[in-house]
Amino acid sequence: IMVWLRRTTHYLFIVVVAVNSTLLTINAGDYIFYTDWMWTSFVVFSVSQSTMLAVGAIYYMLFTGVPGTATYYATIMTIYTWVAKGAWFALGYPYDFIVVPIWIPSAMLLDLTYWATRRNKHAAILIGGSLIGLSFPLFNMVNLLLIRDPLEVAFKYPRPTLPAYMTPIEPQVGKFYNSPVALGSGAGAVLTVPIAALGAKLNTWTYRWMAA
Repeated sequence: IMVWLRRTTHYLFIVVVAVNSTLLTINAGDYIFYTDWMWTSFVVFSVSQSTMLAVGAIYYMLFTGVPGTATYYATIMTIYTWVAKGAWFALGYPYDFIVVPIWIPSAMLLDLTYWATRRNKHAAILIGGSLIGLSFPLFNMVNLLLIRDPLEVAFKYPRPTLPAYMTPIEPQVGKFYNSPVALGSGAGAVLTVPIAALGAKLNTWTYRWMAA
């Protein structure tokens, strides 16, 4: 019974953390934070979401020891965000009010790293964490290219208290050093690794709690 209870609690934790991560995603900023191509907001979004994905995905992947758990975690986050997107749409907001982040491919890279290195924790942290940080901005920029003009949505539904750094402007992505994807990937690759290490460290505390 205790084994069944611990397994049930474990999977419940995955759902709870994924749901809360999604809520933090939605609350990280308003719709302009998701859809505006201004490089500041896109880079901040990329770093915050890649690190959030890494800490939760690697925690549960190492907890189960099963490659694929990270993708499972990202899938729950994605489904929950689509539910939130549908709720906002039902309230009369535009379809692009919330753009669902593309977590799943990056999580798949983490699972692939863990599997390819024969479940090596340190490889998952270093290589998998770097791959998450590098790939997340790429997948999300492709996603932004496929939706309605973000600036159109931003100007149609203005925010009176919009911070200055989030004011919609024309994107300046012509040069590499001013590219939100390049900067987001570079910063994400650096910052996601220590955050992934933190997620791995959380397992130590979890095992101690379970053994208590």
